[in-house]
Amino acid sequence: LFSCTGNMQAISDRDNEADQEVVGAHVHRSDAGHLQLELDAPLIQKYERPRAKTEYRSAGGDRVSMRFFDENDGHLKVSITADSAISFDDRNIMEAHGDVVVIDYGSGDTIYLIDLYWNSNEDRIYSDNPVRARNGNRLTEGDGFTSDERMENLQITHQRGVIEFNE
Repeated sequence: LFSCTGNMQAISDRDNEADQEVVGAHVHRSDAGHLQLELDAPLIQKYERPRAKTEYRSAGGDRVSMRFFDENDGHLKVSITADSAISFDDRNIMEAHGDVVVIDYGSGDTIYLIDLYWNSNEDRIYSDNPVRARNGNRLTEGDGFTSDERMENLQITHQRGVIEFNE
């Protein structure tokens, strides 16, 4: 019989180390030749333990940015920028954190958030933290928002008012 001896803490610390790391990533995802997503991240770290996840991090002033394209005509639909993002591979959930900005090019909406959650199993994007949405010369604030993942049914929760202004 053999047993492990030595520093068991050093073995468990490896769970906190990335299994894969990419610096200066520019990723394209397509389906049947149609561009779906472009992602830029100064640092990507992939973890297999204790739970499979991928972390996208800012560095040197560069932020994480994602651009989603219409599969039919190839036009840019939505862009998201944030300080960081995490994708939980086993749950189909993605989170964006830190000065999140969402631009919907179809509606003209720009949404400013602290964080953003995307559950692709539920076809839902949401946040339970304060949100500010701008459409043209209208600014709306609320305590959170929810939408389908195409940003076609955006609803701001506990809306505190609409401010109209002239630029």
